[in-house]
Amino acid sequence: MREYQHEEKTARHLDRLSDALDSGVQSQVKQLLNSLNGAEIGDLLESLPQTKRQAVWDFVKVDLDGDVLVEVNDEVRAGLIRDTSADDLIQAMSDLDIDDLADILNDLPDAVIKEVLRAMDRQDRERLAQVMSYPEDSAGGLMNPDVVTVRPDVSLDVVLRYLRVRGELPDVFDQLFVVDRAGIYIGQLKLADVLTKEPTSQVTDLIDTSTEAIPVDMPARQVAIEFEHDDLVSAPVTDKDGLLLGRITIDDVVDVIREEGEHMVLTAAGLDEEDDMFAPVLQSARRRWLWLSVNLITALLAAVVLYAFQPTLDQLVELAVLFPVVMSMGGIAGTQTLTLMIRGMATGQVSARNSMAILRKELAVGILNGILFSIVIAAIAYFWYGDPGLGFVMAIAIIVNLMAGALAGALIPVILKRMSIDPALAGGVVLTTVTDVVGIFAFIGLASYLLLAN
Repeated sequence: MREYQHEEKTARHLDRLSDALDSGVQSQVKQLLNSLNGAEIGDLLESLPQTKRQAVWDFVKVDLDGDVLVEVNDEVRAGLIRDTSADDLIQAMSDLDIDDLADILNDLPDAVIKEVLRAMDRQDRERLAQVMSYPEDSAGGLMNPDVVTVRPDVSLDVVLRYLRVRGELPDVFDQLFVVDRAGIYIGQLKLADVLTKEPTSQVTDLIDTSTEAIPVDMPARQVAIEFEHDDLVSAPVTDKDGLLLGRITIDDVVDVIREEGEHMVLTAAGLDEEDDMFAPVLQSARRRWLWLSVNLITALLAAVVLYAFQPTLDQLVELAVLFPVVMSMGGIAGTQTLTLMIRGMATGQVSARNSMAILRKELAVGILNGILFSIVIAAIAYFWYGDPGLGFVMAIAIIVNLMAGALAGALIPVILKRMSIDPALAGGVVLTTVTDVVGIFAFIGLASYLLLAN
């Protein structure tokens, strides 16, 4: 429901913005943009053709530019950076958190990077270098080194006075991290306890050690799973020796979850989630050539197999009408299993220990569904052509292809992953090839042997 409300709000903002742009009333455009945050403006910019995008970008306040650049995809960001003056970029970067700045710093012109680094104090430069030293899709790449730490041997009164002196606190601040004199992470001190417990209470008596720290090299996907399982709002990040390095907050994890979802959907179609939806036609066409070529090759492979059975098709024309049904049913059954496997691998629910159990289960599902739908389709084939032999061949082919689809859907992601190939990218093409070829062999091959032989 919340996702639906977000989509509805974005569409409403887009309609209002388009009307304001078409009317030429700049005050209406500015008024709308001033009522939105960086993420909402980013959604609008990605939804606009490039000419309108540039016009809207010129109306965005400079102090929001950084927040917007963090939210948009890589290709749109590159275009906006090209259309922004160096002075505005430098000013925009000054308001960003260290982890957000690390995400886009390398996209900036060299001259801007030098000025941004020069304007930072030594501590922030060191923190920035630390975050950028880790892969972007790891806990280290997600973390913000700006943390509030306390020692275990002080009272809550001391903690409160320290927070007042410190003044500004990090965003999404729900807990302090307890460390020893060497900076080794011990546990967490909930902000609620700081505010509600007796000021004379000792931190050491209130330390929460129920949630383990996240290793700095943990993949971002696994970080999202940890947040989901433990209902975390923020979590500490430590190195292998237990030294506290930073923290990850729920807003960063939401971005990871969204990116993973977009990656699975778009990659299955051979697209990149970082592409600009309104990129030039020739540029977009070129990006799709490779994947279309791969699909053409696999389709030709199925056509070659079908060509080998041309004599059978010439004698039994009704096979040409029915064999797409066999291939389609196998493809759908395989896609269902493939999708479950890819999702399970992404969430860590599929491993070497349970993959055989999943394979047996999906194969059993394929057999059961094959028997059920083979009866239905055989009856339809007999009703159309009045040939019980053709109905029998159709039934056997459906069972074989649904079993092949289930088997391929379960095995292909595992094999591709072992070959370091993204199953979401290549799995669908390989699966389609398998079900098409097996379906042709099972149906037309069986028809050649049973129907024409007699």
